[in-house]
Amino acid sequence: MVFSNNDEGLINKKLPKELLLRIFSFLDIVTLCRCAQISKAWNILALDGSNWQRIDLFNFQTDVEGRVVENISKRCGGFLRKLSLRGCIGVGDSSLKTFAQNCRNIEHLNLNGCTKITDSTCYSLSRFCSKLKHIQNYCHELVSLNLQSCSRITDEGVVQICRGCHRLQALCLSGCSNLTDASLTALGLNCPRLQILEAARCSHLTDAGFTLLARNCHELEKMDLEECILITDSTLIQLSIHCPQLQALSLSHCELITDDGILHLSNSTCGHERLRVLELDNCLLITDVALEHLENCRGLERLELYDCQQVTRAGIKRMRAQLPHVKVHAYFAPVTPPTAVAGSGQRLCRCCVIL
Repeated sequence: MVFSNNDEGLINKKLPKELLLRIFSFLDIVTLCRCAQISKAWNILALDGSNWQRIDLFNFQTDVEGRVVENISKRCGGFLRKLSLRGCIGVGDSSLKTFAQNCRNIEHLNLNGCTKITDSTCYSLSRFCSKLKHIQNYCHELVSLNLQSCSRITDEGVVQICRGCHRLQALCLSGCSNLTDASLTALGLNCPRLQILEAARCSHLTDAGFTLLARNCHELEKMDLEECILITDSTLIQLSIHCPQLQALSLSHCELITDDGILHLSNSTCGHERLRVLELDNCLLITDVALEHLENCRGLERLELYDCQQVTRAGIKRMRAQLPHVKVHAYFAPVTPPTAVAGSGQRLCRCCVIL
């Protein structure tokens, strides 16, 4: 595209800026850069951020350095929606931090082959790019991923992660409230090395999902299932059978768990040999019978029993006689005073004990 100064000036006079920008929006980045060299007016038009919503730098991968990405981010700002840095081995964490700070509306990002990036880039993207939907398809070496409170994450995203990250060992999904058993199924079928799963407040997960997970992920060591309100003793039975490495388990607010589930857990290999921490806060069906079962867990170090209303001081005392090293955190409602005392203006207090 070659114009004389007169031709270029005539176009600028005949066509409004909005129409010229529209024309420029159809050009690839090479042509845009060439147009930017025609004149000062076209430089402004060609480098307008609205023309740089989708950028693929694969054809220039050997030439692209960090400063190129930084300059692009400053030019495009909030306009940029899609960027491919596939094969750009010269781009590192520092440049991508600047990019993340400037391009907060980015939705698609391809970092395949960017060998210089580390966890720092993941932190920058998670902190600044809340609209990011698609990132790096090939993360075969990924072992740890924290998606805590990413409330817009759905099963589709988790399934894709699991299919591409077979070496995953630790996954935090706590607060991802839209997830269902489809995510647990994907984990079970694709991530056999999983050791840590945090799924607190994922209230749609059920026994069916955890059954498949337990039957395939035998290396599980830590699970946070707080407020997974649909699970029952069936989940504990499957964990007892298939997950002998289990060391820490949170079942707080899982109100369908009963003494029978604790019986299976305490009689299992993990109960006898591995279990160190068990959280049962607000498990309303748990009684002193569960504490008797837990006497089999010789390695137990900490037990949480806040608001377990059917557990008594006597029951805790009997268990600690067998397991004196266990720290038990419990809550007991204060004894209601006589009416005359209650009406005298004195305050009633909660009574927490650490035994």
